[in-house]
Amino acid sequence: MGMRVAVVGAGIGGLVLAAGLQRDGHRVRVHERHADAGTSGAGLTLFGNAFAALDAVGLGDDVRAVSGTGLAGLRAGQRRPSGRWLTVLPPEATASSRSVHRADLHRVLLARLQDGSLRTGSPVTVSGDGSPVLRTPDGEEEHDLVVAADGLRSTSRRVLGLDTGTRPAGYTAWRGVTRGPLDVGGQAGETWGRGQRFGIVPLPDGRVYWFATATTPASPESPAPPGSADEHDAVRERFATWHDPVPACVDATAREDVLRHDVHDLARPLASFVKGRTVLLGDAAHAMTPDLGQGAGQAVEDAATLVVLLRSNPGTGDGLTAALARYDHERRRRTAVLARRSRLVGAVGQLSHPLAVAVRDGVLRATPAAALARAAEQVQRWTPPAPARR
Repeated sequence: MGMRVAVVGAGIGGLVLAAGLQRDGHRVRVHERHADAGTSGAGLTLFGNAFAALDAVGLGDDVRAVSGTGLAGLRAGQRRPSGRWLTVLPPEATASSRSVHRADLHRVLLARLQDGSLRTGSPVTVSGDGSPVLRTPDGEEEHDLVVAADGLRSTSRRVLGLDTGTRPAGYTAWRGVTRGPLDVGGQAGETWGRGQRFGIVPLPDGRVYWFATATTPASPESPAPPGSADEHDAVRERFATWHDPVPACVDATAREDVLRHDVHDLARPLASFVKGRTVLLGDAAHAMTPDLGQGAGQAVEDAATLVVLLRSNPGTGDGLTAALARYDHERRRRTAVLARRSRLVGAVGQLSHPLAVAVRDGVLRATPAAALARAAEQVQRWTPPAPARR
C-alpha cells in the first residue's frame, strides 16, 4: 500500500505531484486555501524540460492536448520598440516550447486527480518540527509525508524556519490575454526598450497572451490586484508608440482583464528544501523572477523528481529519508543556478540608461545564433533522476 501524502497548495507543481503520486498508488490529499483552484490567470510557456518532467509522471500527453506550439515556427527573439530585430532565436531554441492558458492547464491537471482528493477553502498549517502532521479546520491530520507547494508567500516555509524573505526585482508586470484571435504576423518574443519590455506569445486558440514590464521603485510585497480599467489605460499609454502588434494586443484585451503585480523572488536560496518529513516545492522553495520563463517548469521538475525518487525508494523508513535527501540536493543545485540567471536577465532587460541600453543592444546583435541555442539548451535540459545504486 502506498504512502499517505498531503499536498499544501493546488498550484501547478502541487497538482502535478498529486496526480503523479496517485498514479503510483499513493493516497494523496490536496489542501487549497482558496475556494477555487486555478480558474483565473493569463498564459504561460512550457519548454522541453517541463514536458520531459510531465512525461515522467504520465501527464505529458494530457498537457500537450490543451497547449499549442507557442513560439515554435514563429520568428522569435528580441526587438527594439521600433520593431528592429536585435536577436532572432534559432529554431532549436524554441522547438520544444508550448503555450497554454493557466486555466486550461489547471483544468487538465485537476481532471487527473482522484475524486475527493482536493479540498478547497481549506487553510492548513504544517508542523514546525517537520513532522508529517497538518493542522486543518477539522483538526489534525497525520500523514507519511507533507509537501508544501504554497507559493512565493509560503506560510509553510516560515513555519518550518527555512524562510530567507523575499526581495523586489525592481519592476512591475502586467499580463493579459486578448478576447479573441489576433494575427501577430508570424512574429513573437519580446521587445526591449529603456526600462520597459513587452512580450507576445500566441495561444492554441489564436488568442494572444502578452506581458509587459516597467522599472519601478522598490515596494512592499503585495498580492496581485484584480484587473482594472486603470491598469489597462496605464499599459496602453506606456506602449502606444511601440511596433505592431504591441498596441493591438492591449486594445484587444478586455479592460478588466489586465492584471498587474510587482515582481519578487526569494532574497537568498534556502539552506534546505526538506525538514523532517515535510518538503518544499515550487515557488515555496525557490521563487524566481519570470525572466527565463521557468517558474512553472521548475515546479513541474520538482514534482517529477520527487515522484520518481519515491518510486525508486519505496517505504516510509530509510528509503523515504534517502529520497528526500536526494531531492533536496538535486533541486537546490539546479534551481539556485536558474534563479540567479533569471534575475540577471531581468536586470539586463530593464536597463534604462541610454549608454547601458546601447551596449546591451549591441551585445545582443553580436551574439551568434549558436550561443543562443546553447544557452537555451542548458536551461531546457532535464532528465529524470536515475535509480539509486543498491
